[in-house]
Amino acid sequence: MVTTTQPDHNHDTDSFAQRVYRIVCQIPKGKVATYGQIAALLGAPRSARYIGFALHANPQPGVIPCHRVVFKNGACAPGFAFGGPDEQRKLLEEEGVTFIPAKSSTQRVRAKASSSQQGVSITAQSSEPIMVVDMQRHQWNA
Repeated sequence: MVTTTQPDHNHDTDSFAQRVYRIVCQIPKGKVATYGQIAALLGAPRSARYIGFALHANPQPGVIPCHRVVFKNGACAPGFAFGGPDEQRKLLEEEGVTFIPAKSSTQRVRAKASSSQQGVSITAQSSEPIMVVDMQRHQWNA
């Protein structure tokens, strides 16, 4: 387990978001976790979308490493709150995370922007493949 600067918490009084942040702080540099993985670790396996809402409201970017949470296929979040998917990828690459071409060049990633509640759809429109995290090398095994 990675030690963080987070104070001890009472699990009975922590908000959902605080519990999310505490788990995310344990993801080591060079590793990633999925929204579903965080939800399962919280004991709420069907709440992956709510993990995204909590991370979008991260009160301490840079302290709580929300950039280390990706979609189950390794794709970066189109709604990454702190600079978009390109910034998320840059932060991950700085930590040694490698990216590989997605299995399908027409891969679609659907997300909901928490602020606008409008669906965002991203599709590869050029000949360049969508790049995703190499999950075999970098998925965190909590």
